[in-house]
Amino acid sequence: MAIIKEELGELFCPPEEEAVIKRVVHATADLEFARLITIAPGAVKKAVSSLKKGANVVTDVSMVKAGVNKRILSFLGAEVKTYIGDQDVALAAKEKGITRSMMAMRKAVRDKDNRIFLIGNAPTALFELINLLRAGQAELDLIIGTPVGFVGAREAKEELAKSKFPYITVKGRKGGSPVAAAALNAILYLIQGQWS
Repeated sequence: MAIIKEELGELFCPPEEEAVIKRVVHATADLEFARLITIAPGAVKKAVSSLKKGANVVTDVSMVKAGVNKRILSFLGAEVKTYIGDQDVALAAKEKGITRSMMAMRKAVRDKDNRIFLIGNAPTALFELINLLRAGQAELDLIIGTPVGFVGAREAKEELAKSKFPYITVKGRKGGSPVAAAALNAILYLIQGQWS
């Protein structure tokens, strides 16, 4: 991290946000993320509080789930869940004519212990989650929205950044599963540092 600190210089943001930015830069080896990441005021602190109470984490795809530090989550009494592969999700998505990613979000928000959402891959999942929140069908403590790509990713993240919900996102087309996982892991390491 010393090399990253030297390369980035002063970030002029709260220390908890700086930790997220540095962890993402570390995970991607891409200094540009330091200027692309946007974090809603108070979002990291809200996530810390929620995770300390055992809030579950939901990811849009298994690749994001694979990158999350499950040891710290387990210590907090929480777990990480992914619904996209559930048979009932696939069947309901086909029946309704929507993507499995969208249906997975609909299923995930029904469990009130699911408070932290990581969307690293599917823009449709992020759009659906924002719509569910706006419709009052969900109440969350953090959305890490970092889908990557040329179709819908930038637009979904822009929509998140315009919202009043606690979020961490990335401007433009960059992002992806490693970015989403790294952002959450930074928050988990902050918590770990508080108890060690």
